[in-house]
Amino acid sequence: MSPVEFQQVFHFEKEGNRMSSTKRYMKFVKPYTWQIVFTVVIGIVKFAIPLFIPLLIKIVIDDIISVDTLTDAEKTRQLFYWLGGTALIFFIVRPPIEYYRQYYAQLVSNKILYDIRQELYGHLQRLSLRFYSNTRVGEVISRVINDVEQTKNFVMIGLMNLWLDLGTIINAVAIMLTMDIPLTLVTLLAFPFYAVSVKYFFGRLRDLIRERSQALAGVQSYLHERVQGMSIIKSFTLEKHEQQIFDKANGEFLEKAIDHTKWNAKAFAVVNTITDVAPLLVIAYAGYQVINGNLSVGTMVAFIAYIERLYNPLRRLVNSSTTLTQAYASMDRVFELMDEKYDVKDEPHAKEIPTVKGKLQFDGVSFRYEEENNLVLNNMNFTVEPGQTAAFVGMSGGGKSTIISMIPRFYDATSGAVKIDDMDIKDVKIKSLRENIGIVLQDNILFSDSVKENILMGRPDATENEVIEAAKAANAHDFIVSLPEGYDTRVGERGVKLSGGQKQRVAIARVFLKNPPILVLDEATSALDLESESLIQDSLERLAHNRTTIIVAHRLSTITHANQIFVIDHGELKEQGTHNELMESKGIYYNLFQVQQLDMD
Repeated sequence: MSPVEFQQVFHFEKEGNRMSSTKRYMKFVKPYTWQIVFTVVIGIVKFAIPLFIPLLIKIVIDDIISVDTLTDAEKTRQLFYWLGGTALIFFIVRPPIEYYRQYYAQLVSNKILYDIRQELYGHLQRLSLRFYSNTRVGEVISRVINDVEQTKNFVMIGLMNLWLDLGTIINAVAIMLTMDIPLTLVTLLAFPFYAVSVKYFFGRLRDLIRERSQALAGVQSYLHERVQGMSIIKSFTLEKHEQQIFDKANGEFLEKAIDHTKWNAKAFAVVNTITDVAPLLVIAYAGYQVINGNLSVGTMVAFIAYIERLYNPLRRLVNSSTTLTQAYASMDRVFELMDEKYDVKDEPHAKEIPTVKGKLQFDGVSFRYEEENNLVLNNMNFTVEPGQTAAFVGMSGGGKSTIISMIPRFYDATSGAVKIDDMDIKDVKIKSLRENIGIVLQDNILFSDSVKENILMGRPDATENEVIEAAKAANAHDFIVSLPEGYDTRVGERGVKLSGGQKQRVAIARVFLKNPPILVLDEATSALDLESESLIQDSLERLAHNRTTIIVAHRLSTITHANQIFVIDHGELKEQGTHNELMESKGIYYNLFQVQQLDMD
C-alpha cells in the first residue's frame, strides 16, 4: 500500500465547495517541499543501510562458512573484511545521516506549526465579539495548542515516515527478488489481507478520535473557566457540587476514550495477527526447499531476516495509523476554526478615516445579537456634536452597552447606520476607525505584563516620558512608583495584583497615551470606593476635555454636567436633553434621579 493509498483510507471528502483538510494543510507544507524531499531522501539512505545485514548473513553462511575450498585462515580473513567494511559504514556514514534526518524532520514540522498558529491567531483577532460570546475560551485554546500540535504527525508520518517505510519495503523486496522469486512471492501473500484490514478498521477511527478530541476540549474548557472563577467556588462552598460536574465532563471523555481504545485494540489484534502469521509461511516454504536441495541455508536465513525488515514497516504503519488518524481529526478541528466567518470586516470600498472632528450619529439603528432574538435596539436616532459630552442612562438591559459597542464596530447594526463626521462607519477601515476611539470600561482587562507594557497598549511606539506623563494625567504615577519595581512591576493575570481603582487608572493612562478624539466611558467609576472614584473622576474630566465623550452611567450624579443625556428603555430612546431639562419634564430620568437621591440619603 502506497502512502497515497494509505492516506486515502483517511481521506476527507469535500463538503460543498470546501477543500479537504489534507489539501488545505498542504498549502502550509508547500514552502518547505524541498526540505521535506531532502529529509525523505536521506531517510531512505538511512533505512537502506541496515538492509545489507541479511545479505551479509547469506554471504557469511554460503560464501564463507560453507565453502570447503577455503582454509580456516582465508575464511577468517574474508569474514573480517566483510564485517570491517560494514562496520565503517555504520560508524562513519550512518550517524551524520541519522542526525540530519532527525534535525530536518523536526525543523520542518515545527516551522509548519508556527505558520499555522500565526495564521490562526491573526484569524482569531479578526473574529467579532459575537464569536467569543458564543465560544468557550478553553475550546479555542485547545484547537490552537493541542490540535495544531497533533497535526505535526501528518508531516512526520504522512509526508516522511510513510515514504521511508515504503522505500524500505521496495528495497527489501527488490533484494529478495534477486535472491529467489518464488520465495519472495510467498513472502508477499499477506499483503492484500493487510491492506483490506487496515482499510476496514482505520476508516472508523477518524470519527472516534474526533469525538474523543471534542470531549477532551470540553474538559479543558471547564477547567479553564473554573480555575479563573475559583474564588466564587470557594466563597459559595461549591467544591462538592463542582466536583460532581467535573466528574460528568471527565466521565464523558473517559467514555469516548474507551470507545476509541476498543476499536483500536480490535484493529491491532487483526492486523498484527496477519503480520505475525506471514513469517510462518515463509519459514515453512523455505525449510521445505532447503530439505529438497532447492535452496541454500544462507538464502533461507537471509529471507527470514528480511521478513522482519519487510513487516516491521508494516507494523509501524499500523501503529502510525492511529496517530495519523488523530492528525486528520485535529486538522478538521483546526480548519473548522479557520472557517469561522467574520461578522464585522472591512468592506471592499472602505477607506482610511480623515481627521476626526468627533460628530457621532445613530441614524435609524436597530440591532439584534442573533437572527432569532428580539431587537436589542429599535430605531435609535440621536446626534452628538463634536466636543460634546453625551450620557446614556436607564435600567440595566436597556441597550446602553450595546450602543457603545457599536461605535467602534464591535457589532454591526442590523439596520440603519452609525456615522462619524457624517460618514457611515462601514465605509471606513476598522483599524482606522478604532484608532480614533478610546474606551474605558467598568472592568478593564490588564494583561499579565508590566504596568508600563499595559499603558503602552495605548500607543506601542510611545517614549518612556510619554508613558509617565500619561500616568500622571490619570492620577496613576504616584501609586505606580510605590510598587516594588515601579513601572516594570508585573500586574498578574487580569491585573490581579492591583486594586480596582489602580487598574482603572492604568486603563485611563493608556487612553491618555492613545489621545483619541472620541472617548467612550462605560460605567468607569461605578464599582469603586469613594476615594478611588474621586481620583478617577478627576482624571476622566481631564481626559474628556475637548473630546467627544460618550458616557454610560449608573450613578446619575456623575453626569449632570453632560451636554446631552439620553434615556434608554427597552432598546428605545425615551427622553433626551440636559439634566435641568429632564428634571423639569419629570419623566423617567426625573424618577430615576429621585430614587437615587433617596438611596444616597
